[in-house]
Amino acid sequence: MMQLLFNVTLAFRAIRTNRLRSVLTIAIIGLGIMALIAILTAIDVMRASVYTNFSSMGVNTFQVTSDVVKTKRHKGGGVNISVSEGQNITYDEAKTFKERFHFPATVSISVRGTDVATVHYKSEKTNPNVRITGVDESYIGVTDAKLEQGRNFSASEMASGSNTCILGSSTAKKLFKNKPSAAINGIISVGDVKCRVVGVMEPKGGSMMMDGDNTVLIPLNTARSLYGGDNSFLISVKIPDVKIKDVAAEEAEGLFRVIRKLPLGTKNNFSVTQNNEIVSVVMNSITYIGWAAVFIGIITLLGSVIGLMNIMLVSVAERTREIGVSKALGARSSTIKRQFLTESILISLMGGVSGVILGMLTGNIVGIFFKTGFVVPWLWIGVGVSLCAIVGVISGIYPAIKASRLDPIVALRYE
Repeated sequence: MMQLLFNVTLAFRAIRTNRLRSVLTIAIIGLGIMALIAILTAIDVMRASVYTNFSSMGVNTFQVTSDVVKTKRHKGGGVNISVSEGQNITYDEAKTFKERFHFPATVSISVRGTDVATVHYKSEKTNPNVRITGVDESYIGVTDAKLEQGRNFSASEMASGSNTCILGSSTAKKLFKNKPSAAINGIISVGDVKCRVVGVMEPKGGSMMMDGDNTVLIPLNTARSLYGGDNSFLISVKIPDVKIKDVAAEEAEGLFRVIRKLPLGTKNNFSVTQNNEIVSVVMNSITYIGWAAVFIGIITLLGSVIGLMNIMLVSVAERTREIGVSKALGARSSTIKRQFLTESILISLMGGVSGVILGMLTGNIVGIFFKTGFVVPWLWIGVGVSLCAIVGVISGIYPAIKASRLDPIVALRYE
């Protein structure tokens, strides 16, 4: 322990003596580690965002959509996904499905009105990026949305297509200055249409897919009258027991084929998508990004190895006379070797620690956009510090050996 402390003290003294060179070397290593940790932290943030986004939709739900989704699995475990536009789901088809789907489940019909609406309330207005969605009475329960203020649409409002609405959390905060309770019974303008607010949803959080809070829900018949019936309707199904979800999805697929009168042997012009399938595809893609980041980080660290080794060789050359004096006073070759190796590892670890801290902070900036919590990638922090220690050993072993083998007589005569 005393020997280690002595070597560390000498290493710090050498670093202070060659301050500029040491700082530049630490910066090079730190930048390499920062890039690696920042990318991997951002990936962990995206993973958390994906899980949050799809868990809010419910693991026991599936959707019948007009898109034709095809997945192809490779032997190596990779998954390719392709999405093509199928035949739009009409209101009559969606309504018939809801009436005839007798499986123990809750069915909801929704339709996207527009993604570029501007909502006004008195002098306040939103950016033109609010999503307007027409929903039925089951939508709140099926999507596991919760109301912070107010109530759901009533049966009479649904049937008559009244001009009422439920605001997403972000929209309500923008219009009513962070006072959701003030929104209830307020009259807002969705485009040119006046709507009375009957409810405000709890925050859902953002994701890489969408911002679930920047939205306005209106009754389904209201959306049909405002935006026409040409948009494709979305059918969402919530199963009480996740164990029977696959059976329910097969039942739904068969029923919708009957509704569309598709002949036997023909391919579906629609898709029944489950959240866990989408999650697995997205997570697989994120994993590939992670491996690419690791590869880039390793290449960067190889450059750091070369730079640090060059610095240590220069240090050996500059301190040749010092090494000669140490040997003349009785220092062993193993002692000289440990001193230079300790200095190399210390420089590398200083760069690694600074890179880890900066990388973690940089990667979590992504979390601000996705509205996720602060992520500490303990695994990647351990990997980063370990890589720096390895870099220090690899970079310092040859200069340390070279220094330990110097002839004391020749070293003392060195100028």
